[in-house]
Amino acid sequence: MDKIVLASGNAGKLKEFSQLFSGWQIAVYPQSDFIDQEAEETGLSFIENALIKARHASRASNLPALADDSGLAVDALGGAPGIYSARYAGTGASDEDNNRKLLAALEGVEEKDRTASFHCALAFVRSADDPTPLVCTAAWRGRILLHPEGSHGFGYDPLFFVESENMTSAQLEREVKNRLSHRARAVEKFEQLWREQMLGA
Repeated sequence: MDKIVLASGNAGKLKEFSQLFSGWQIAVYPQSDFIDQEAEETGLSFIENALIKARHASRASNLPALADDSGLAVDALGGAPGIYSARYAGTGASDEDNNRKLLAALEGVEEKDRTASFHCALAFVRSADDPTPLVCTAAWRGRILLHPEGSHGFGYDPLFFVESENMTSAQLEREVKNRLSHRARAVEKFEQLWREQMLGA
């Protein structure tokens, strides 16, 4: 296997995955090379939506597919925005729109209670009807600031404060984020699964 499809149209995710997979001897193609319309995310969890997207991309490309579904879960909001993170402020909302809505939802919540976590679910299917997909998840704990800080990254990165680094995800150097993030940790788990189940290592 030397080609897989990445089931995402998110430019930020595509960039991060390209960096994270740069050492693998596998060519990663964006699903936009094969389809114009993304899958309808009807699942109720990150894992369900990742599987829906992976199967959709595999069916359209006739290639193995890897999908990521990720988002932010804020404890004080009962896990919101959760699976609706990308469209928290509505379909087509910008990162800035979503961040503004999140800050408004947390207005009056004390700093100690603004804990949150980024979650990432990865699903890999060898074919659209693969009955034994590879699935793994990872989380990254932090808290939500009162205002954005930093210009790197995307999504909620400017609001997500990483205690161990004393800065937001949007202030981290790329190499540091690619070591600490929920997506990086999920990819690390996925690589281990890949070696065990695909390569027999």
